[in-house]
Amino acid sequence: MKIIALHSNEKQLIKKSIKGDQQAQRLLYDKFSSKMLSVCRQYIKDLHFAEDVMIHGFVKVFNHLSSYQHKGSFEGWVRTIMVRESISYLRKRQFVVYDDALELNGEVSTSNDGILDVEYVQHLIDELPEGYKAVFLLYAIEGYGHKEIAEMLEISEGTSKSQLFKARKMLQENLSLKGMSPKSHSANKK
Repeated sequence: MKIIALHSNEKQLIKKSIKGDQQAQRLLYDKFSSKMLSVCRQYIKDLHFAEDVMIHGFVKVFNHLSSYQHKGSFEGWVRTIMVRESISYLRKRQFVVYDDALELNGEVSTSNDGILDVEYVQHLIDELPEGYKAVFLLYAIEGYGHKEIAEMLEISEGTSKSQLFKARKMLQENLSLKGMSPKSHSANKK
């Protein structure tokens, strides 16, 4: 029996999904759900809450699918919705952003001479306070600038810079406290 791949074209799936075709919607969901769960999971420590946020994100994706203009990647468009949903979830939980007047005179240097495994890095990021974590992920992972982060989180640009500085510092301290540099951690995993 030969199985024909139906709806394999992304544009076709999007058009059919806009018209309410549940099979097309399911195929889009199946195609992107694992990646989008990873995006939500970066912001939200608890897997069950991250799954809930992802599902709410997909509801928004399908409700606003007709506004997607096929400019840029569809995956990037979906990812943006997931990031905003995650931030919205954190905001509803009223995560604390430590707003103080720390002036940044320089960036904390990070070591790039070793490789950390993904689970270990995620664990270190999960240990950050939620305010630090949100700014760190938006800046370092998603590539947003401080002005955009400030608008998204409803904080000042200075607070965004301070949060990033403190997140990086805390990550480095956590590595040092555990006696691990990126190099030594990867060596210990072997």
